[in-house]
Amino acid sequence: MPALPPLPEGFTARPLTPGDVPAVADLLAAAEAIDDTGEFPDADDITEWWTGWDLEFDRDGLAVLDRDGALAGYATVMASPTFRDDYRVYLEGRVRADARERGLGGQLLAWQQARGAELHGERHPEVPGRLVVEVPGTLPALERLVERAGFAAERWYRSMERPLRELPEPRRVAGVQLVPFDAAWDDEVRRVYNVAFGEHHGSSERDVESWQRLYTGTRSFRPDLSVLAIEAGRVVGFVLASVFEADTEARGYREVHYGQIGVLPSERGRGLASAMIAAALHEAAAHDCAAAALEVDSDNVTGALRLYEGLGFRAVRTRVSWSTALPAAAGG
Repeated sequence: MPALPPLPEGFTARPLTPGDVPAVADLLAAAEAIDDTGEFPDADDITEWWTGWDLEFDRDGLAVLDRDGALAGYATVMASPTFRDDYRVYLEGRVRADARERGLGGQLLAWQQARGAELHGERHPEVPGRLVVEVPGTLPALERLVERAGFAAERWYRSMERPLRELPEPRRVAGVQLVPFDAAWDDEVRRVYNVAFGEHHGSSERDVESWQRLYTGTRSFRPDLSVLAIEAGRVVGFVLASVFEADTEARGYREVHYGQIGVLPSERGRGLASAMIAAALHEAAAHDCAAAALEVDSDNVTGALRLYEGLGFRAVRTRVSWSTALPAAAGG
């Protein structure tokens, strides 16, 4: 683990601990009024997220405390257990609103870059690595910070939403049944995901453990609101739905989020995605959801942006993925 960074007077740093999770949730909740990321994770959501990414608190997390011992900022360094092409290490964190513009963000990022390079070297030095920071469009100061640190914008994403009224008509695809998710199909859906997302930027195949820890085994996953397309006894497409109840409490209404939408490449062009999403929208509306949301890569090779716009989704926020490359070890 890199040395703890020097900080402005009145602040100290130490390794992050599981006991910091409630304070991190409080920091994010307080900052949301300014940052407007559209996310309201509670302590359980954060714990599940960090557990899903196998965060080692004492090595891959940093807490910054003010002179009163309150959390003023935090930083994490996490990498997926699976990868394709390059080993991507994600740098996340936030500084408390009243502690900004004092140099804390720059020091945290420098520590993350050093630890991210170490993590790459420890786990997969034989392949090229990449440090990645996801920057919401509402955080221009973070964008300036990562650009000064040598990161370059590599991908643009849109968060899209639509109200669950005036829904698209249900659609049928010959020979295909649209059914709710069932655990009996879980591993086949995982394998279809791995094929369907094989050409998507930054994606990687999911093994059984990471699939369940990040997707179908999470607290927020809603199998009853998810839709599978079944043809001749096999899965050909899926829409996986989640509802984050902490977001429901913060917003005052329930929103369903479609985090994973995929169709086997051999089955594209038949209208399966639009049929599944239309069915999912109707199901969500019947289960006390007032809105639906999803995210799309602006350069998605399957034309997903046009599809979602045609189903009534409109962009409400943007996010840019900034990254910097790490070389593979010599002879790797």
